[in-house]
Order: sequence, then structure tokens, then C-alpha cells
Amino acid sequence: MNKLGYSLAVAAVAVAASCAQAQPLVATRYADFDRYVLALSWQTGFCQSLHADNRSEPDECRLLKEQEDKTHFLTVHGLWPSLPKSIAARGVDDRRWMRYGCAARPVPNMPEARASRKCDAEETGLSLEMAAKLNDVMPGAGGNSCLERYEYAKHGVCFGFDPDAWFGTMVRMNHEVKASELGRFIASHYGQRVSRSDFTAALEKAWGKDAVKSLALRCDGNPAWLTEIQLTIKASAVNAPLNKTSFVPQPHPGNCGSEFVLDAVGY
Repeated sequence: MNKLGYSLAVAAVAVAASCAQAQPLVATRYADFDRYVLALSWQTGFCQSLHADNRSEPDECRLLKEQEDKTHFLTVHGLWPSLPKSIAARGVDDRRWMRYGCAARPVPNMPEARASRKCDAEETGLSLEMAAKLNDVMPGAGGNSCLERYEYAKHGVCFGFDPDAWFGTMVRMNHEVKASELGRFIASHYGQRVSRSDFTAALEKAWGKDAVKSLALRCDGNPAWLTEIQLTIKASAVNAPLNKTSFVPQPHPGNCGSEFVLDAVGY
């Protein structure tokens, strides 16, 4: 994409970001947690990894098409609250929380959401307007994949989050990342092997060193395809635009090595 095209794309996502979240995100239960993980998928790498492993490919992979704006493939996976103190006090540790989320026992003890049966989870109650916005950035939402149901059942419902506010926050943050220096780096290196140091330099240019410390990168396959970007964000900052004070360090940088591939559409 040329500079003018990228500038127009950035302007478009900036407008979308300003419109995506109509109300603040507020936990009405188990609100004593201090951070969220914003999980964004690199959709082409995710689909490539499924294909390479001969795993079943969902519709959003089989129907994936080339796009002029390469940040289109930076999609929403989820927004995950950390373990609340009140739940930890009942004996739930981080490992159990990561595995079961809202289904952890003895609390919150809600129905378990299973990754292999996402569509068995309850409907989220999203408005039609927000569902349309979410579908633009979460290819697995709706249809036969039901990713939004699974995510809300595992990570959202037990906090009493308003579905529009929770998913709207993800949509807004996704647009902000796309419009950032990191989004520019991803778009300009689409289909290429990149170094982790260059990738993190772009993130640092966007939001500073604390953003780099908050980062985890997930890769799969050989060569290593980037499949997911995770940023750890202060719970107190979730309703503000991403900035240098939004981020909190996390101890696990992910499994990507010194180089990885920003895979392109096609196998």
C-alpha cells in the first residue's frame, strides 16, 4: 500500500475507533482485578498454522481473501480480565483461572465454555449495531464459529459486563493498534520475515517501553508464523485511548523467537 493509501486507511480506522465504544466498560461483579490482556490474532498466520497441521479450518480461514489494507488481518481474539482477588481468595489460582475463567470452581462456577463446542455457549445479547462492528474485526464471530459466544461465556459474563461495552472496547482498541506505528510496521512488512527487535521497536515508537514490557507474541509452525499479539493493559486505563501509561509489564514474552513471519493470504 502506498503512503496515501495507508494514510486514508489510518484515518478510516481512527473514525471507526471513535465510534466503536458507546459506553464505558464496567465490571459489576468480581471487579477487584488489576489488568486485562488484549489478544489480537494475525489471522493469516493463524489460518496458515491450522492448514500446516492438517487441522479443521473454519469458514473464516477457508474464505479468507486478499485485502488492500493489510492491517485488516489484525483481528480481535478477546479481552481477558486477570484473576480477581475475591476469586483467588476462594482457592482459584492463575492456572485454573486461565483454563476455566468464569467456569472456575468454587466461584464463579458458571457453565463451562468449551473451545470445541463454542456454539453451545449462550447468546451474548449484543445489539445488532455492535454485532456488525464486531464482525468487521472478529472473523470468528457469528456464523458457524461463534467465537464471540465462547469469549463472553469464558471471560465476560461472570463480571456482569454489558456485552456492547465489552466487545466495543475490543473493537476500539483493535482500531487503535491498526492506526498506530505498530500497525504501520505490520502493513509495510506484510508477507515478510521480520525480527522481533524491529517489531518491538515499532511498538515502542507507538506507546513507549512499558508497552514493550506488556507484550507477548505467539508463533506456530516452521517457519514461525506469528499467530497472536497480546498486550497487558491496566484495568484502570481500559476506557481511555491507548497511550504510554496504559500498559503493565507481564513476565511471559510468548514463544516467538528472534524472527518470525507476518504471513500473507494463501498457502
